[in-house]
Amino acid sequence: MTMPDATADLRHEAEAIFARKRRLAFAVPAAILAYLVYVFAAFDVAGLADRARMDNAMTLIRDSYSHKTHVTRDNASGEITYVIEGERRGRYPEGQRPDWVSGEGDERRVDVGQDGLITFLPDNRVTWDIPDFGPITIAVTGETVTSDLAEPHPAWINASDSRIAITRPGARLTVTAARTEVFRYTFGWELFWFTMDSPYYGHGLGQILFGPRIDPDRPNFAGAAQDVWTNPLWRHQDVAWAMGETVLMAFLGTFTAALVALPLAFLAARNFAPLGPLRFAIRRVFDFVRGVDGLIWTIMLSRAFGPGPLTGTLAIAITDIGGFGKTFSEALENVDDRQIEGVRSTGANALQRARFGVIPQVTPVLLSQVLYYFESNTRSATVIGAITGGGIGLLLTQAMQTQKDWEEVTYYIVLILIMVFLIDTLSGWLRRKLIKGA
Repeated sequence: MTMPDATADLRHEAEAIFARKRRLAFAVPAAILAYLVYVFAAFDVAGLADRARMDNAMTLIRDSYSHKTHVTRDNASGEITYVIEGERRGRYPEGQRPDWVSGEGDERRVDVGQDGLITFLPDNRVTWDIPDFGPITIAVTGETVTSDLAEPHPAWINASDSRIAITRPGARLTVTAARTEVFRYTFGWELFWFTMDSPYYGHGLGQILFGPRIDPDRPNFAGAAQDVWTNPLWRHQDVAWAMGETVLMAFLGTFTAALVALPLAFLAARNFAPLGPLRFAIRRVFDFVRGVDGLIWTIMLSRAFGPGPLTGTLAIAITDIGGFGKTFSEALENVDDRQIEGVRSTGANALQRARFGVIPQVTPVLLSQVLYYFESNTRSATVIGAITGGGIGLLLTQAMQTQKDWEEVTYYIVLILIMVFLIDTLSGWLRRKLIKGA
């Protein structure tokens, strides 16, 4: 081949390479764009705005950081009650009411702050004077609810012949034939420490610690601590027990899996298990238990053994055996044979060679993985507990299902975040102490 021919071939080859790269540079973005177009159509992203219910979202957000005080009038008897979050123990005693309620007899005025003034009137009538909108008058006649609202109604008013509901940022009004009810939002988690029937309700920390005895039968600090701990609305005692149960599920599940996976990992490592079929079988077991999601194991085990924290512990353990087995076996395959031979030269048997020649080499990997899995499982135990009926996950699920007090949901989520943060900090400290010795 002459020099010009070789040069021409090299030129053609280079041009072909550049052409392939240009096609690839065009094809990859085109494929990504086509996939995004498919996702846009398949998930109906265009209809998301129509399906979104921002009013429900705002109600949920308000419920998470505030509490509702119910001012309710029985339209049959005319009785008016004041109850925090609709709870029996949150009911104001006879003759007491919030300071934002005024009036006597059949006429009561409820100040709802920036959302105006709601007035209960005789003959089962109620008016709401809303700033920048004007007054709305609603009347109950027999089984029919009527109003002076003009059509069409704003989006924040839901009206029919049997029920009228008006929702504003800081308050709600619901009128039916049976009752007229006002929800007034107030910032904070009311009754978090003491319920209405506790003698310590309404007393500050200074009064409890340094003031005269409030309950003649109990010292202030001991009595206040007891009432907080046994608070029937926020259930601090049950929550503390559930948090401990969640951590215990994660701890027992993680370390049980590690103890089971370590000896099996020796049987799955090439340099410790000479039998190929045995290694293959152990590795497939690891793949199987790791391949089935932890939630699937949780459902299966709950059907087999019933609900409870032990079922959640088993689900975590079975799932983690696969992960630990793979990690531990790979670590064992990468150990330094010279250290093992040094132990062998002393006349040590197989068990002693594993104890003094192998374990010290893989300990940093083992501890790091176990602590990481423990930290991760504290989060997983929350979800698993919701299925198996144990731990904080159960309380969180119950609070979400009732859709009554979303501040309780926020409370549980905050506790879960604190728990994960503490476990992360503790595992990081242990990792430094045990692995690095610092």
